[in-house]
Amino acid sequence: MLRVFVWVGLIGLWPPLLLAQPAHALTVYSEAPKYPANFSHWDYVNPQAPKGGSFRRSSMEDGAFDHLIPYVDKGTGITQIQGWLYSPLAYRSQDEPYTVYGLVAQTLELAPDHSWMRFSLNPKARFADGRPITAEDVIYTFNLLRTEGSLVYRQRFVDVDQVLLESPTQVRFNFKNTDNRTLPLDISSLPVLPEHWWRGRNFANGGGFEAPLGSGPYRIIAVDNGRSVTFERVKDWWGEDLPVNRGLYNFDRVRLEFFADTDVSRQLLRAQGYDFNREYSATNYTVGYAGDALRDGRLQREHLAPNAVQGTQGFVFNLQRPLFQDRRVREALSLLWDFDWTNRQIMHSMYLRQHSFFSRSELAASQLPDAAERAILEPWRGQVPEEVFDQVYQPPHTDGSGRIRPQQAQALKLLEAAGWMPRGDQLVNAQGQPLQFTFLSNQKGFERLLLPYKRNLAQIGIGLHIRMIDSAQYANRVRARDYDMIVNGYPVSPSPGRELTNYFGSDSADDPGSNNYMALRNPAVDGLIDGLVRANDRPTMVRYAHALDRVLQWGFYWIPNYYPPGSSSVWWNRFGRPATAPLNDVGIDGWWEISPTPLTNAQMRQLTEEHQHAGL
Repeated sequence: MLRVFVWVGLIGLWPPLLLAQPAHALTVYSEAPKYPANFSHWDYVNPQAPKGGSFRRSSMEDGAFDHLIPYVDKGTGITQIQGWLYSPLAYRSQDEPYTVYGLVAQTLELAPDHSWMRFSLNPKARFADGRPITAEDVIYTFNLLRTEGSLVYRQRFVDVDQVLLESPTQVRFNFKNTDNRTLPLDISSLPVLPEHWWRGRNFANGGGFEAPLGSGPYRIIAVDNGRSVTFERVKDWWGEDLPVNRGLYNFDRVRLEFFADTDVSRQLLRAQGYDFNREYSATNYTVGYAGDALRDGRLQREHLAPNAVQGTQGFVFNLQRPLFQDRRVREALSLLWDFDWTNRQIMHSMYLRQHSFFSRSELAASQLPDAAERAILEPWRGQVPEEVFDQVYQPPHTDGSGRIRPQQAQALKLLEAAGWMPRGDQLVNAQGQPLQFTFLSNQKGFERLLLPYKRNLAQIGIGLHIRMIDSAQYANRVRARDYDMIVNGYPVSPSPGRELTNYFGSDSADDPGSNNYMALRNPAVDGLIDGLVRANDRPTMVRYAHALDRVLQWGFYWIPNYYPPGSSSVWWNRFGRPATAPLNDVGIDGWWEISPTPLTNAQMRQLTEEHQHAGL
């Protein structure tokens, strides 16, 4: 009776509670989701895909892993734990900008004024030991990630005020404000960890190599420390027949292979040591797999997800270094990396030049700001470069000959204005200190891209030292911001949110768990990120993204690199793929085994036709 009275009181005091409606999906700005409540499966899967077989792929992480879970900043975990081992509250659709559909949560309920949201859990949801997934597990996971998890969770969930247990299968999140539009979806993407398993284990240090108890389509059955992890499909998985899972997770066994050397990974793939490799070298992708297998189709090579938004990559300045605190120096150094020659001579003209921090998306600032965007930027006039108001940023362009005398002359003018003068074969400052810096890397073969840059710098008196170290040392030094320059990439979301603080926010500059590798502290950047997060509609969000992009571009905080025309992938031809590929992902979770051994193109066509004729 007390509970009834409490609820009557709440209803009387909080009218929006009466208006909220449980839904199967959430979008950022309350637009209609692509898939209705009664949808049967995604467009990008084959709902009749057979289960069985095996799949072995290279990992998404570089080097070895030193623990399993990917939810902490310490060391290197395994990305695929999310989704494979642990099911989230809701699944993010791969052919929409940012829409989530209930998975562990049967329904999602958002207050009309965005002041709270409620999850009602699927009563069938279970952990692998048979125990039900409860609201207590949701609350435990949220608190665990916010206190002991990666910095990104603390930043992402900063606007959560309270988490309330309403019943064993119902939990509500109250928000501090109503204008963080991606927060409900970010919470919906939360994995749910079993409190009864994790309590008493060392989550903050990654949990070691012990296979965690999961709730997803796979369980871990073997761990070769630092080298490989083997997953086995859960045959009686509670979520297998949900629309969000139908046609996915078809392999009985999946193994992730970890390589510290990309040459080794390529050679092992060619020897059929595993099935699929994501190739990051243009040379290796273009000529490294040549042979009979590639010619007859047993080995496949393709840029998957060609229309997906691509991540960004660049040579990042550590702004904590006094040398790089002068914008003119950063601009000068940016002029001296010759992408056009590098792409033609070293990368087989495969890559496209990075222009923006939001490449290949509508968020990229590629035209002059309109009146609405200028109004967003105007309060920051005098604190941001004047170019953001009346110029469109373009990275340096050369004729590709390798001779960049105009760019070098322009760089020398900028450096002279910044106080660097020639003395002998060096540029020195007023104290006689030479202009030199070190590029830190753990990528074997990356020197090929840096040596031409080193030559261009040396021709005008700048010293570049290239320091190659192992992955463990590199991770430690990056966390400590102990470098002058590194190469780094940032993921790009078509609907970004609070995670941008992790990449560019002032509060992240010194945190070893953040991805603010520039150590950037800029009030204008902070303000524009805040405005983007609080935008009430997509057009406003896009304008804030454009404004943010301009400030980052004209700040010359990095030297923009390049991106591929898709995900450069190589695999042995023994798998089926859905007729429609997802827009935002390579879609491997929707593949299935057709043959235990690789097939030629002719054999695959014949077998596929036979299956289609048989209705398989």
